[in-house]
Formats: sequence, C-alpha cells, structure tokens
Amino acid sequence: MTNTLHEPASDLRARFCAAMSGMYRAEVPAYGTLVELVEDINGTTLARDPALARELDATAGAERLSAERHGAIRLGTAGELATMRRVFAVMGMHPVGYYDLSAAGIPVHSTAFRPLEPEALAANPFRVFTSLLRLDLVEDAELRAEAEAILARRRIFSEAALELLERAEAEGGLGEDDAAAFVDAVLETFRWHPRACVDRDTYTRLHDVHRLVADVVSFRNPHINHLTPRTLDIDAAQAAMPAQGITPKAVVEGPPPRQCPILLRQTSFKAFDEAVAFPDDEGGHTHGQHTARFGEIEQRGAALTPKGRALYDELLAEARRAVTPAPDGSNAQAYRERLAQAFAAFPDDWCTLRAEGLAYFQYSLSEAGAAAAARGGAEGDIDALIERGLVRFDPIVYEDFLPVSAAGIFQSNLGDRGGPAIAADANWAAFVAALGATPTDEFGLYAEREARSLRTCLERLAPEPRRTAEAG
Repeated sequence: MTNTLHEPASDLRARFCAAMSGMYRAEVPAYGTLVELVEDINGTTLARDPALARELDATAGAERLSAERHGAIRLGTAGELATMRRVFAVMGMHPVGYYDLSAAGIPVHSTAFRPLEPEALAANPFRVFTSLLRLDLVEDAELRAEAEAILARRRIFSEAALELLERAEAEGGLGEDDAAAFVDAVLETFRWHPRACVDRDTYTRLHDVHRLVADVVSFRNPHINHLTPRTLDIDAAQAAMPAQGITPKAVVEGPPPRQCPILLRQTSFKAFDEAVAFPDDEGGHTHGQHTARFGEIEQRGAALTPKGRALYDELLAEARRAVTPAPDGSNAQAYRERLAQAFAAFPDDWCTLRAEGLAYFQYSLSEAGAAAAARGGAEGDIDALIERGLVRFDPIVYEDFLPVSAAGIFQSNLGDRGGPAIAADANWAAFVAALGATPTDEFGLYAEREARSLRTCLERLAPEPRRTAEAG
C-alpha cells in the first residue's frame, strides 16, 4: 500500500531535475544561455503555429515542454549501474532500450532511465541516458587491469545516499524531508570535481586509448556530461546559437527538417576545456586540462513503429554511405543535401504515416465525437470515425534515443579522434547482467499507448445498445 505521506515519484523526479538543472547552470554557464534561447524559440514557434499548439495541448505536451530535460552520465562498473538503477527507480525512472555505441567506435553500451506511463511523462519527463564503460574492448591488457582496479576502489554514492535509498525501498517511498535529503545526496554523484583520482601519466595513457575511457576512469564520480532542453525548432536554435557566443556542432544529428517531425534531432556546442588537478608523488598536484562536458538541444518528433524505424535506419545509412559527416564540418552542406534526398522517400504527412503504419498515434474524441458519445454513440470502424471528424489522432512523442545520433554527439565532443578504433561488439547479455534487470522494449510501450487510446475511443463511441449488452 502506498503511504500517502510519501512524496510522489513524479514530484521527486521533478525536484531532482530542477536541482540538476540549477547545478549544471552554475557549473556550465553556456547551458543557461541555451535554456533561455530555447524558451524564446519555443514561444515564437507556438505563436506562429496554432496547429502545433493544439497538437501539444491534445497530447499533454504543452505543460511539460518548459521543464523537459534529459541528462547523460557514464558509469564505470556493473555495481555502479545496478545501484543507479535502484536510485532512479525511487524517482519513477526505469531502464528503456539498449544502445550499442561500440558500433560507432565508442566503448560503451547504454540504456535510458525514464518514466514509463503517459501520466508520469506528462508530470515530468526527465530522462538520463546512462552508459556503462566497456573495458573489455580495450586491447591493452595491462592498462585494462589497471583501470579496473581504479574503478573498483571508488565509491560514487555517499553513505547518506545509500541509507536513504534503502529506506525508500523498504518503506515504499520517502517523506518530504527525506526526499529533499535524498536529492541533495544523489546530486553529489553528478557534480563536477576538478581533482582527478589518477596521476597525469595514468590519465594520458587512458586518454590515448580513448578520451571517453579517461573521462570515466580518472575521476571520483560520474559527473553529468550534458543536460538537454527540448526545442520545437532545432534549426532556428542552431542558427541562433552563434549570436549568443555559442558555436554549434557542424550538423544536426537525426533526420532532416520535415513538416511532420519524427524521432529525435539533436545538436550541441563543443565540449570545453576545464582545469584539472592531478595528484603527484609528493602529495601535491600538477595541473592540466580535461574535455568532456558540453551543452545540447533536442527536438522530439513522432515515435516510429518497427516498420517506420526500419525505413528510417535504411535511409539514414544510405545518406551516410554517400557522405559521412566530417568532424570539422567541411562537408556539412553536402551531407545535409544528401540526407534530404534520401528522406524524400519517407512520407511527410500524418495521414500517410498512420495509413502505412509508420508511426504511433494517440486517438481521442473530437468535440463532435464527444457530443456523439453523449447522444448514444456512432457506428463505424476507426477510419470511418476519423473521416466523419469524430476521432482525432495525434503523433505520440518519441521519448527515447538514437544510437547513431548519440554517437555523433559523443564524437563531436571528443575531437577528431576519440582514440584508436574500437571493435563493434554488442553485448546485450552482459549489460542486462550488470544492470540487474531487463530494459523495457520501447516499441511495446508506444504500441500499448496507441492501443489503449484506440480502445477508449471505440468504447466511448460504441452505440448504446452494444454498450448495454457488453456491460451485461
């Protein structure tokens, strides 16, 4: 039984998201500039596009827009990942999807912790893209063993955080005071600490293997590496960033601009150099720099069905085979043109996307439909009811991530080379074992949401005699 004195998970998640945003704004001032830029663009976009505003209202998207964020962290051990799963569960966030970034030469595999139910997403959709380092992909056995030993010694959660975690699990939640203390304690795991836990020589050797390996192993905790607000017009944001003193990456990751946005488009500003102190043999420190943290903006579109996703993956691969985006942006225009050419084959109107089963939709009664339901219902299948204007359909927002886009963001912030080539080697079983749970399949979540909304509409519009018979 739920204790009514416990703070709801969605409130706890909102509290944590706000605390994280405030901390990151203080640590990375350019992030605050991004948030202000996105708020301005979203306001302008909604003012000039009433249809989009109505669509957001119909899907409870308007209320969540200004607070929407996702963050990203990189963990070093199975134990860290399993404990992080428990921490996020207290906030109503659960692992969804599996992302193999080794296919792009990045030695991690990942999941996204996020709310599962539409109501929880509407209350606060905070997500954290969480990666686990793949030291098994590091060929240097001696360095790999050294890195494993370093990670085994560190403790990324404080005793206070673990005590409150165990209390939340035992009691089914936390009261207001304990919830505030829990957020404060967990926030320390994500905070930037400029003192490395390895000497400069070890850092350099890790860095030479891959910059991301150095980022995970060299510090005492998995500092958040970016926090991302959601925009309604990422191309406007990309164009406006330089005027704010922010240089965006050369190309926007994901699909090209469309009338009907799909999946996820992302851009970022390049990670900046930060002063780091490395311990030396004499008990002092030597000074150096580390590059890891950056700012990102995202635009979310419709969730695609397996059929739609297969078409997306095929067209993206076609574009990237023709033109692979260069880190320095030298072929950015050529890539944008080739991407647009490839995606001309992807339907760009909601009716066709629905008719061809390419995207997921949420069904609801129109005003006319609600009136018909009150009068006793209406006959017809879903297509007929839509044609008569009794049922409307709105795209379900994609709540997850894209491995190619994530890799593109990571690579753009690791410089021209993150390190020597990493062999592609997905390992779902190892990730599940480390996590201590099986990530939820995102397609199943979208399909169930669509089916539930469709059933609700059809039940409400069922003619009165049928409703009476079914009730009996």
